[in-house]
Amino acid sequence: MPSEPGSDALTADHVLEFPGGYTRTTGPVIGRFLTELRDGRLMGVRTAEGRTLVPPLEYDPATGEPVTDEWVEVGPAGTVTASAWVREPLDGHPLDRPFAWALIKLDGADTSLVHAVDADNPKALPPGTRVRPVWRATRTGHISDISHFAPEVTKIVSPIRSAYKLTASPSLTRFLEGVRDGVFIGCRCGVCDKVYVPYRLSCPECGNPITEEVPLPDTGTITTFAINNLPDPRAPEVPFVSAYILLDGADIPMIALVGGIPAHEVRQGMRVRAAWVPEQERTLSMSNIKWFAPTGEPDVEL
Repeated sequence: MPSEPGSDALTADHVLEFPGGYTRTTGPVIGRFLTELRDGRLMGVRTAEGRTLVPPLEYDPATGEPVTDEWVEVGPAGTVTASAWVREPLDGHPLDRPFAWALIKLDGADTSLVHAVDADNPKALPPGTRVRPVWRATRTGHISDISHFAPEVTKIVSPIRSAYKLTASPSLTRFLEGVRDGVFIGCRCGVCDKVYVPYRLSCPECGNPITEEVPLPDTGTITTFAINNLPDPRAPEVPFVSAYILLDGADIPMIALVGGIPAHEVRQGMRVRAAWVPEQERTLSMSNIKWFAPTGEPDVEL
């Protein structure tokens, strides 16, 4: 009779165990498959219709006819056709960290076998993922002779670091001195009358020397922009916007970050102003400008 809620139910722990283990004969088909596993090979057996069964069966599941004596080496690589993620492995599982049970169709096989795949996360193992077996050092002729499968290497990360010293040119030094003082220093070509920023010593259009400095305001117009989704230590947040900004009075834009507005609201023609760091914190660096922020003025038609 069921126990009443809150009452002490009588319980007892039981264990079903075969002392020494349950022993069975493998037969010629499974025995051959396990023997090959012990020797580090994956084998399938042919059916009368020419299909390769892995793991092998003694009878063709499609026709019920006995399989042939023809064996075919398959894999070792294969393709994941489906998988189920195991977030918390149990004591008897092949891996002690999150992994996936997967259906793996080995190269050359017509059927799939189930085995563990070591993956970083569920999304790292979509159907079509190529995997290879990781064999145990000591093998006994058991499916666990394959410790698990692992995805094939499809990308590598190579640390890249190049240390170098940059000496600022006289024109760049002059421009950074202006940025330190809160002014954008441009220059005017005496031949074509174009105003360029940053400051430079020769005209990029006509090639003539430039000697006239032109101080420019810290306001301008966004001519084009890009929304970036990769982190950048200079950016206020991710996603962030980098934009070409045509300073008032200049003939070419300069690139800078845009802040103070959600990335999806930035647009061409938007009027912006430089957001400066406090004067006491400025150095000879573009980091004196945190970013450009909207002024609230009407957009400019480009």
